[in-house]
Amino acid sequence: MDKSVSAGCVKGIIAPPSSKSYAQRAIALALLSQGKSILRNIEFCKDTRSALSCIEALGAKVEILDESTIAIEGGLRPLSNTLHVGESGLATRLFTPIASLWHEAITIQGEGTLLHRPMIMMIEPLRALGVEVRDGGGYLPIEVKGPIHGGEIEVDGSISSQFITGLLLSLPLAEEDTTLHVTSPVSTPYIDMTIDTARIFGIEIMQKEGDYTEFFIEGGQKYTPTDISIEGDWSGASTILVAGAIAGEVTVKNISTLSKQADTAIIRALERAGAGIIIEHDSITVSKRPLKAFTFDATNSPDLFPALAALAAAAEGVSTIIGTSRLSHKESDRAETLRQEYEKLGIEIDISQEDVMTIRGGKIKPATVFSHGDHRIAMSLAVSALRCDGEVVIEQAECVEKSYPTFFEDLESIIE
Repeated sequence: MDKSVSAGCVKGIIAPPSSKSYAQRAIALALLSQGKSILRNIEFCKDTRSALSCIEALGAKVEILDESTIAIEGGLRPLSNTLHVGESGLATRLFTPIASLWHEAITIQGEGTLLHRPMIMMIEPLRALGVEVRDGGGYLPIEVKGPIHGGEIEVDGSISSQFITGLLLSLPLAEEDTTLHVTSPVSTPYIDMTIDTARIFGIEIMQKEGDYTEFFIEGGQKYTPTDISIEGDWSGASTILVAGAIAGEVTVKNISTLSKQADTAIIRALERAGAGIIIEHDSITVSKRPLKAFTFDATNSPDLFPALAALAAAAEGVSTIIGTSRLSHKESDRAETLRQEYEKLGIEIDISQEDVMTIRGGKIKPATVFSHGDHRIAMSLAVSALRCDGEVVIEQAECVEKSYPTFFEDLESIIE
């Protein structure tokens, strides 16, 4: 669908969807727990539905209790030899090691842009852990046959932390202990999120404080069913907060700066840009002020790039955002996509420097832009359209369903 967004001031209160990153981890661990877990404040976005589809194929019983609560009866006993992960990179890299716990072959299949995202980092580590792997040249589909063993292995962490998450959550169920060595780890806050979620389900993963290069996972552990409420999503909230900074005032509730989510970092970027910020126990209010150019390192929070682009486009001067090397294997090549689409809006983005994006702030002009099927690009363009002196039409805007199905409704509800 195409979506039109016109200039407008924003004022209001928004509760973002729950974190799909936390939700997918909790869904996986509910599968691995023997007994019934209750997951509350669930947002049934596409990625969450993909995770639920995977655990049902792997033997879990899922009961929807109400519009945001599910009960999961755990137990790994596959009912299918195929997992369909949709377009979810996390589901792929999370459920491939989990499927490797089983002693029969299981194939992981994806769709859309996920078929072009590299999975090569999983192949050799899984083989080193005793898993038989057949792959499509480092891409999906991938077939695995376990059971996975423990041991001492090295994993390349330079592309994504998602496979590290899959290993950390599956290896406690291996018979042997594991020492996991990670080279060039990135997105380390997501690893913190993984370890925290495992702890809630009764599993201990050991590491030296502040060190993400070595982990010790004791084998033979057992996950404990639990009752957990999934916290609000900072990734989705970040774009709404930027809307407040550039076009009025917005309060986002049910989020906390104490969260382990990587994208809490948006607060630092908003502060550097000069936005008005009020932080309370479970809400953040951001208001429009004269914005200035800023420098920000998004290496460990790459999902913030689209929101940061909208913020930088509204700031006076040239902003610098570091970490573009993390963007080439997302739903689109996000650095190039941002450059192309913001150019249509009259904003100059330069990505010629290695690992660096510079954005010159300026006026937004009317245009028709393309989301490239990327949910975060669509949200970024919509927020920037609030500053347009006409109308911005976003093609394939329905892609927001991947993480934030009610994004456009929420945005429209606060436009005055």
